[in-house]
Amino acid sequence: VNLGNVVLLLKSLGINDLIHFDFLDPPPHETLVLALEQLYALGALNHMGELTKLGRRMAEFPCDPMMSKMLLASEKYKCAAECLTISAMLSNNASIFYRPKDKIIHADTARKNFFSPGGDHITLMNVYNQWVETDYSSQWCFENYIQHRSMKRARDIRDQLEALMERVEIEVLSNPLDTMNIRKAITAGYFYHTARLSKGGNYKTVKHNQQVMIHPNSSLFEDLPRWVIYHELVFTTKEYMRNTIEIENKWLLEVAPHYYKARELEDSTMKKMPKGRGKAKDELGGDVSVPVVVN
Repeated sequence: VNLGNVVLLLKSLGINDLIHFDFLDPPPHETLVLALEQLYALGALNHMGELTKLGRRMAEFPCDPMMSKMLLASEKYKCAAECLTISAMLSNNASIFYRPKDKIIHADTARKNFFSPGGDHITLMNVYNQWVETDYSSQWCFENYIQHRSMKRARDIRDQLEALMERVEIEVLSNPLDTMNIRKAITAGYFYHTARLSKGGNYKTVKHNQQVMIHPNSSLFEDLPRWVIYHELVFTTKEYMRNTIEIENKWLLEVAPHYYKARELEDSTMKKMPKGRGKAKDELGGDVSVPVVVN
């Protein structure tokens, strides 16, 4: 369980000593410490464990601190409208798409028609924007195998979040074509959830080296980009990343230089020569002193 939002709320109420706070049902000590560490990394707490100006603004949003940070970062990247839409779609616990057993191929084709370069967050934004263009049509949802009830819930969440954006005095600017800035804003909030492609073709989380996989429903499932950020991990038969976007490793140094060091983000895959590219010893004139690349 992520305690980040609870900790942020208590801090905003002036309760600083959470370790000795009299909870009715005390959370595990490690979980509390992890939440404090995450809030410190997001910039919501200072090194004394006190709420920062950013943290006070984050506490206004009733959502995961990473999502709050993304919404606040959208001000810098001038894409607040898009980040509001993405947050609303991600906050929707119910599934957006559905697959009737007798029409699986049709449903999958309809879903793929929404796929957008950059990843799943951009795809979700694309779905919502197209729904808005149809004037919130239930018939359009039916034709595209989209849950109309889920979309209405996303619209309600978006309206609430937009009111909170006004409360923290963020101008809701829109720039739907600049997907790089939208993905940078997402990275600013979710840099904790970064994974990179390893040599075996699997993904590993950057900090904990945990093996994860892109979910088969993802628009990036066949692309296998080198660096991704995921919204959440779900465990079925394997550990899957649900809702992923493609990022560039240098963005992590831009948005979280305190959390990532340049050497952690080096592409180890770039260091070795590809298979079959090393020269054989006889091609090099038999000189034993020349190193031979063997893969």
